[in-house]
Amino acid sequence: MPVKDLGFRRAAPALAVFAAVRLLGLAVLAGWSAAAGSSPHTLLSARWDSLWYARIAAEGYGYEVLLPNGDVHSNLAFFPLLPWLERLVSAATGLSYGSAGLVVSTVAGLAAAWGIFAVADLLHGRRAGVLAVALWAALPVGIVQSMAYSESLFTALAAWALYGALRGRWLTAGLLAAGAGLTRPVGAAVVAAVWVAAVLARRRGERSWRLTAGAALAPLGAAAYVLWVGAHTGRGLFGYLDVQGGWGNGFDGGWAFARFIGAKLASSSFAAGLGLVAGVVLVLWLYGRCVRQRQPAPLLVYCGIVVALALCASGYFGSKPRLLLPAFPLLLPVAVALARWRTRRAALVLGAAALASAVYGALWLNGSGPP
Repeated sequence: MPVKDLGFRRAAPALAVFAAVRLLGLAVLAGWSAAAGSSPHTLLSARWDSLWYARIAAEGYGYEVLLPNGDVHSNLAFFPLLPWLERLVSAATGLSYGSAGLVVSTVAGLAAAWGIFAVADLLHGRRAGVLAVALWAALPVGIVQSMAYSESLFTALAAWALYGALRGRWLTAGLLAAGAGLTRPVGAAVVAAVWVAAVLARRRGERSWRLTAGAALAPLGAAAYVLWVGAHTGRGLFGYLDVQGGWGNGFDGGWAFARFIGAKLASSSFAAGLGLVAGVVLVLWLYGRCVRQRQPAPLLVYCGIVVALALCASGYFGSKPRLLLPAFPLLLPVAVALARWRTRRAALVLGAAALASAVYGALWLNGSGPP
């Protein structure tokens, strides 16, 4: 693959577009929240998972909530890299842990946009790279990129790990994959992508200690945390699965999600069920386009695992759009198609998408919001 300059100047248009879309989302959220009498800062930094991350940053692990049905929600379900960074930023700035989480997400969001641009630019050119970033920023649940959540941090680590693997920068890829494994359970997708890239490089005749070291480093983050949870709970390798089970999370091949959609279709919520079916079909169609586009195998492996884990998990069906945020390779076929359009036409479409995303994000956070 050709070597391209990834300095700030080359990536600047993509970063500017990302910042503009996110600022639009925050502006609409601020206006909506003012009318609704809610606090945008609280919505972004002190609700849902943000509270769990902030508590870990403040107190460490060990907090549990016992539900009336006997289930146990343990903060061991949340991987440690984001709260570690929140604690670091808070110590350096004096900000609350929730506000520190917003700082981390802001920086990580820009890093993620840069990484997505780097991958798309490497494969399809600068114009497609800018458009891929714009599409990612304007996703319907793009407001999560501005929350004290781990999606932006994970996507940044994943995108740059994939770029490192595609360029043969094995130590970088391995270290970033290890970081992704300390951020979210789906870090396994990044590890698999790095391993696939390493195997293909070996088949091409590449032999180096960096390749071996990068492949060995990749799983260390996830493995270390899962093993620590197992030791902490006394359940060994099953400890983390037990923790996730307490939250109702598991992998059932999509059966629970299918039953959830079926129940919607059979009720007065038929339109919502139809929307879910359309969403699943769209995601699968986009992945098929990725295959037909002949994306590099590491990207297909990474994206396929992210999609499978998101769609086939058994818990919190409302989280699935958020869980798909890191699957940015799905957007590359769309970005390549838009790159063939005239600039004015593409800008109008993306502007409309960004506005719709901003309105939906404000409505979502002032309503049910993300679990």
